[in-house]
Amino acid sequence: MFRQIKTRLDNFEQSLRQSFGNDISTPNGRRAAFWHFQLMDHAFLRVLWTNLDEIAPGVWRSNQPSPKRLARYHKMGITNVISLRGDAPHSHFLFEQEACERLGLSLHTVAISARKLVNKKRMLALLDLFDTVERPFVMHCKSGADRAGLASALYLMHVEGKPVAEAKKQLSLRYLHLKNDSTGILDYMLDQYEQDITETPMPIREWFETRYDPKALTAGFQKLRGISDG
Repeated sequence: MFRQIKTRLDNFEQSLRQSFGNDISTPNGRRAAFWHFQLMDHAFLRVLWTNLDEIAPGVWRSNQPSPKRLARYHKMGITNVISLRGDAPHSHFLFEQEACERLGLSLHTVAISARKLVNKKRMLALLDLFDTVERPFVMHCKSGADRAGLASALYLMHVEGKPVAEAKKQLSLRYLHLKNDSTGILDYMLDQYEQDITETPMPIREWFETRYDPKALTAGFQKLRGISDG
């Protein structure tokens, strides 16, 4: 019963989020998008709280930056921005795209999820982007806690050659990531990778190419948490 009510509330919120805020080409549309960004995307909470951290030389992670914050990043010397939220035309992306074009920042997008494991193609696309994007850059999601944490861990393993135990620290309470919530599936995936390479060492890219099974990992995570598909 509780899950049904929660699902209905989540669906209502999602419908409301998508009902406006997808146009900044007119004064009225821009005004609506501004309030969508502030209230529905919680930008007002990120005015002072940036969750900004440098995880490697010239490699930063943060929550969703506002146009003003993008200008500050530009002054810091950052030249590239990676949004882990994809390129759907919602207020946060429209304002970010506009600001990056104005500032001369290169905006890259790869859509991953905080609570679901995306397919192999999406994971490999992120690693490919890490191979080509120039530093200094900042990667971000909405809160800078979960998707940014996973991407940071993957970057450290794939590019910097850090051990998985060290990389997993990017998914921590320090960045407001919660392991005991549904976002814990990200930790579970890295834990499984760590177990897999104990006897057969392999880089994270090879693991994604040959061993990564999001459906099986999701089933294992749900079983661990005692969650039924029904």
